[in-house]
Amino acid sequence: MTAYFITGTDTDAGKTLITAGLLTAARQRGLTTLGLKPIASGCHPSAEGLRNSDALKLQARSYPEVDYATVNPFAYAPAIAPHLAARQAGDTLRLGILAEAMATPLASGRDLTLIEGAGGWRVPLNEDEDLSDLAGALQLPVILVVGLRLGCINHARLTAQAIEAQGVRLAGWVANGITGDFDEAEDNLATLAHYLPAPCLGRVPHLTNGPSDTMPEQAARYLKLPDMP
Repeated sequence: MTAYFITGTDTDAGKTLITAGLLTAARQRGLTTLGLKPIASGCHPSAEGLRNSDALKLQARSYPEVDYATVNPFAYAPAIAPHLAARQAGDTLRLGILAEAMATPLASGRDLTLIEGAGGWRVPLNEDEDLSDLAGALQLPVILVVGLRLGCINHARLTAQAIEAQGVRLAGWVANGITGDFDEAEDNLATLAHYLPAPCLGRVPHLTNGPSDTMPEQAARYLKLPDMP
C-alpha cells in the first residue's frame, strides 16, 4: 500500500483535479484506489446529508467502492475556511480526531491512497494545529499541486520550504494549468523544476473540453504515478 497527502500552493490550485487524475491513472493500471478528503467546506444538502462535489469525485474514483462518510467524515455547508465552518457548526477540529478517522481507511490496503487537504499547506484546524500536521502524524509524503499563474514560483517555493521544515518529504509536484493565457508558463516551469526538490509528476494543461466530471480522465493522460512498490 502506498499513500500520499495532496496539498496545493493555494485554494483553487487544482488539488481535486490532480488527486482524481492520479486515482484514474492508477485504476488504468489495474490498481486498487482510495481518495479521501477528511474535511470539506462548501457542501450542499442532499437526501443522504451534506455532500461535497470534490469528495464525490474522489469517491467515484475509489475502487473497490467506499461509502461517502469514509471519504469525507467532516462536511460543512459554509464555503469558508474549514476551521471557521466547523466553528459555525459547533465543532472543534482536532488533529487526533482526524488521524483516527483516517486510520481505518489507510489500513484497508489499497494500492494507492490519496488524502486531499483543504486550501494550501498551512490551513488551520484550530488555534494550535494545522491540517498539514495530519501529513506528519500519519507519516505521509506530500505531492504538491502548483497552480500555474503569476506568483506560483514564490508560492511553490514557500510551500516546499514549509513542508521540509515540518519534517515531511515532498515526493513530487504537478503543474496544473488553471488559466489558458499564462504567457510565461514555460519559463515558470523551468524555474520550478530548478528550485523544487522533488520530481515533476506531470504538467496538466488548462482543460476546457467536456463536463467537469470527466476532467480527471483527461488529466490522467498527462500524469505519472509517484514511485510505488
